[in-house]
Amino acid sequence: MHIPNRILVTGGAGFLGSHLCDRLLTDGAEVLCVDNFFTGSQSNIQHHFNNPSFEFMRHDVTFPLYVEIDQIYNLACPASPVHYQRRPAQTTKTCVLGPINMLGLAKRTSARIFQASTSEVYGDPDVHPQTESYWGKVNPVGPRACYDEGKRCAETLFFDYHREYDTDIKVARIFNCYGPRMHINDGRVVSNFIVQALRDQEITIFGDGSQTRSFCYVDDMIEAFTRLMGTEKDVTGPINLGNPHELSILELANTVKELIGSNVGLKILPLPENDPARRCPDIALAKTTLDWEPKIPLEEGLGKTIGYFDKTLARTTP
Repeated sequence: MHIPNRILVTGGAGFLGSHLCDRLLTDGAEVLCVDNFFTGSQSNIQHHFNNPSFEFMRHDVTFPLYVEIDQIYNLACPASPVHYQRRPAQTTKTCVLGPINMLGLAKRTSARIFQASTSEVYGDPDVHPQTESYWGKVNPVGPRACYDEGKRCAETLFFDYHREYDTDIKVARIFNCYGPRMHINDGRVVSNFIVQALRDQEITIFGDGSQTRSFCYVDDMIEAFTRLMGTEKDVTGPINLGNPHELSILELANTVKELIGSNVGLKILPLPENDPARRCPDIALAKTTLDWEPKIPLEEGLGKTIGYFDKTLARTTP
């Protein structure tokens, strides 16, 4: 596959962004990584600092960026409720002003641009599993709206730029993704369970644990990103990217405990407001369009993620 000469990755020091930078550099691209370190970390990208094909710029995408590039992956945005609810107004600005600025850059440079959208655009869905044709059920004034509605608005902007200016867009709706370099305090269920079990703490379950999610390992997700960016111009998305294997939060907790060899108990807390009861992607479109589906089993991916957090905790524990 032909790799464009210079690729911009916003949010490139974050969990997904840093893995994407790894992949693009391995494929022979020049990478400009942009991040403001709100949730990203220098430790995720420092292994590239001596690579002449890698450049880092500290920048907030809510402000315009004037660079010359061939492709843009727009991943800049806090993606966990703990982070985006801490600064909801800034999250909305990142979701909306970021795409406006990146789409403006794409328009000026004639670059192909990828938007990291989210399964949260479906809200607490009435349709299961979720297909791309489902419009969603989102509370526009709830505590999750800064992210949910922000990402919905971003999709609107992408398709308006495509229709009005013929901008070359790719929109991916990302379902739960996990793996090494997740933020240790991001509040996501996989990292929460692993860190709590490794610390010999009770595992926190919200509600009765019957709510479902599906989990895709990061390497599979990055493969899908690059395949989507390599499609013909008429393939715009939105396209669901995730693992169609659905399991309950309680099942996940027990799997993590078993892999770690932990006997910690469970701590039951009330379910957060507007938390979806079920979340699982229909990936038929990804299968036919990208010839893609997840390959890495949950136990294998969790094992790699547990190893990462075990080393991280060992470094940070006095």
